[in-house]
Amino acid sequence: MPTPPLPESLERLAHKRAGAKLGWYVHAVLYLLVNLLIFAMSTHGFGSRPWSLFPLLGWGLGLVLHGVAVFVLGNGGGLRERLVQKERERLQRQRGDGPHP
Repeated sequence: MPTPPLPESLERLAHKRAGAKLGWYVHAVLYLLVNLLIFAMSTHGFGSRPWSLFPLLGWGLGLVLHGVAVFVLGNGGGLRERLVQKERERLQRQRGDGPHP
């Protein structure tokens, strides 16, 4: 069972998570604006082939992965919390009574 963080740790964690979420929202807005511009250029400015699909899909994958990192893995629960807890226990064993496998 993880120990509850101290109040200053909670404040720092809240700021970090809020910053990560804000970063994703900025990323999403830029994705929409830039891809709308690219779509308009590919449709009206640089020929009739829909080449704007390629940057849309590539950057879209990056946006999805960024969202997973922020909203799924970065929420303090699930996989990330289990990994942090295992690492914490390993470090406590090493510091307390020598290294263990």
